[in-house]
Amino acid sequence: MYDIILASGSPRRKELLEQIGLAFQVIPAQGEEKGTKENPAELVQELSYQKALEIAEGKLKDDHTVIIGADTVVSYWGNVMGKPVDEADAKRMLLLLQNQTHQVYTGVTLFWLENGIRHHVSFNECTDVTVYPMEEKQIQDYIESGEPMDKAGAYGIQGRFAAYIQAICGDYTNVVGLPVGRLYQELYKRKFVDKERS
Repeated sequence: MYDIILASGSPRRKELLEQIGLAFQVIPAQGEEKGTKENPAELVQELSYQKALEIAEGKLKDDHTVIIGADTVVSYWGNVMGKPVDEADAKRMLLLLQNQTHQVYTGVTLFWLENGIRHHVSFNECTDVTVYPMEEKQIQDYIESGEPMDKAGAYGIQGRFAAYIQAICGDYTNVVGLPVGRLYQELYKRKFVDKERS
């Protein structure tokens, strides 16, 4: 049986893994990731790699452990948006996203050992999200709810912002913060979640 470690303190990622019935423990990466890539797909893979590597270096000690790192960004016309630094930054992001279609990228990295040798794989998923037009008061009210401040692109699709989502093309869970369908398939094909091993 493999011990699965989620290298993220995100309650949304925790809920998504629980939703698909995986047993795991949470050990959040504490370091500050530093991205060097400009392409959002490459950036989220790089950042997820850094998170997973930090935990792998301390916790990956046998052939029955797998580490999951993840990172999510919003991209609009090449403008990569992480979490807002303050309310003014959140407002800037939401003004850009309203009445437009943007992309949400989540990168995922897995680390594991085989015969004592460390291996990893990284991948990313992209989802198109279209937002209804928003009045400035609606944006301000949403910011004052506090919900945008810890979320990439200054919104949470699973929260109050659902009122402004017009369309999604791709994986919904990817927008929440973890493409659990793709993740499960990657775990399954490597037999990390093979029932015969549990």
